[in-house]
Amino acid sequence: MVVRVLSKDDEASMGQDELEVRREDQDKINKFSRLHSREMALEEELKVKAKDKDDLEELSNELELADEDKNIPYKIGDTFISLPLPEVQDLLASATEQIEEAVSAVEEKLTSIREEMEQLKVELYARFGKSINLEI
Repeated sequence: MVVRVLSKDDEASMGQDELEVRREDQDKINKFSRLHSREMALEEELKVKAKDKDDLEELSNELELADEDKNIPYKIGDTFISLPLPEVQDLLASATEQIEEAVSAVEEKLTSIREEMEQLKVELYARFGKSINLEI
């Protein structure tokens, strides 16, 4: 969150233009805060999923160099199971596809949240002007 110092003119004008914060205004401010928190959590989740996707792609590239006659240890849950190379590659492709779908879902949620936050910003700035700072 960005904190800014008010100029002397802003401080002087604060007492003159103070608006009463209505219940609906406070509800909008609270909703904006909750959306911001959810946005931060989703961004972290997106970073984790992107790293997982990169790791899977790197592993797929490494397996292209592997010997097809050997079994490859593949982790399922907490257990490693030795599987033939083609089966491991299929499992990795499936896991990569699932992660890509999860990334798309998180990105859609983020887009929706950001749109809702922008709408709340417009409404709150229209009501309070410079008296409120919603820049993050």
